[in-house]
Amino acid sequence: MDASGYVTLTRQSGLMSQMEMIAHNMANLSTTGFRREGMVFSEYVQGVEDGPSISMAYGNTRVVDLGQAGLTETGGTFDFALQGEGFFQVQTPQGVMLTRAGAFMPAATGELVTPEGFALLDDGGSPVVVPAGLGPVSLAEDGTLSADGKPVARLGVVAPVDPNSLAHQMGTLFTAGPTQPVDHPVVRQGYLEDSNVDPISEIARMINVQRAYEMGQSFLDREDDRVKSVIQTLGR
Repeated sequence: MDASGYVTLTRQSGLMSQMEMIAHNMANLSTTGFRREGMVFSEYVQGVEDGPSISMAYGNTRVVDLGQAGLTETGGTFDFALQGEGFFQVQTPQGVMLTRAGAFMPAATGELVTPEGFALLDDGGSPVVVPAGLGPVSLAEDGTLSADGKPVARLGVVAPVDPNSLAHQMGTLFTAGPTQPVDHPVVRQGYLEDSNVDPISEIARMINVQRAYEMGQSFLDREDDRVKSVIQTLGR
């Protein structure tokens, strides 16, 4: 295969990864707190002995879309939604992770946990605990959680210092580099944030990527036919 074929293959590989990413976005249209991902293509240059360099495509960088999604009212006491920047912190076996999915529930110990059993953390990095037997639980917009009118915790709402450090791990959980507290978080009780995937935009992107992939495949097919033709001609 000549240089043009290798260049096209690197592009095809990136387009295939992008198609898989779009399909993942589409599969999570209805996932609470899901964050759409986009792909960034970069270029790297490969030196060639006794010849010009080759410029290749490299599609392996994913970018998380931090755009606000709509809120759905649930009326649930422990359903929390963020408006604006920030993430909730949860403790997992792999360490502290970030999420926008705010569907929590009280465990037997009184800790608020995700459906997977990961503890919600307060602004000090400790699990949020709602003592049993207290009156109604309410949440102020700044993240202060109260039971029977008495504050019991303040939710830890943080944002990554570098938004590009966000890396999707599993479900709606992310890891990031250094984080910092959000100065004025807005947390709504009795609401859940929807997925921020726009189905129309994703379908349009899928069509564009598919067309680009087909063009690349057509080029590779023509190159293959050309090489076969040359071999047949020289073999006569």
